Amino acid sequence: MTNNSKDPALNTDYAGAGFGGSLDFGKKPALLHIDFARAYIDKTCSLYAGVEESAEAAKEVLAVAREAGILVVHTRVEFVPGGIDGGVFFRKVPALRNFERGSKYGEFVHGLEPLPHEPVITKQYASAYSGTNLNATLTAAGIDTVLHAGWSTSGCVRASALDSCQNGFIPIVIREAVGDRHQAPHDANLFDLQAKYAEVKSKADVIAYLKNLRKVN
Repeated sequence: MTNNSKDPALNTDYAGAGFGGSLDFGKKPALLHIDFARAYIDKTCSLYAGVEESAEAAKEVLAVAREAGILVVHTRVEFVPGGIDGGVFFRKVPALRNFERGSKYGEFVHGLEPLPHEPVITKQYASAYSGTNLNATLTAAGIDTVLHAGWSTSGCVRASALDSCQNGFIPIVIREAVGDRHQAPHDANLFDLQAKYAEVKSKADVIAYLKNLRKVN
């Protein structure tokens, strides 16, 4: 187990309880880009989170993933005006009004836009799987591993990685390519994902894996 906590007692407690088994990379990965929306890097938006650095890391991984020829799937958030399709979630989080149809804040971050042949999933809830065809798309493509990048670590990334696990895919979270508005929930969720549901891998490890995959194929 690669621990994310700086608290040795916490690491020891989790390890002693039997958490933190390891999962290897699979043979056929897909890259899942979760909500790389302008809202999180535009300072005029209430959702601005200062996560520009993770976007740059995601661009590096994306370039290698495309060179390797793997499936790349993008998610975006959009609600009808008033958010009736967002249900309780839209009522709970007023900031989701930034993603009502036609808002500039829902646009993809420059450099992370999907290519014409890459699937784009529009979602209304945290998980990329909730109410979408993502599971069917990945299954039909024979995918066994999902590489996760995006925003935010404690919200849509966590929910999507958990559902990747629950749908039978090996979940890999790319440490430098995910971000949150505050360091504490970011660190806590990476720790918990690594302990229970996913593998939190460095950008360098993921890029090396993709480059090796390209050589094999």
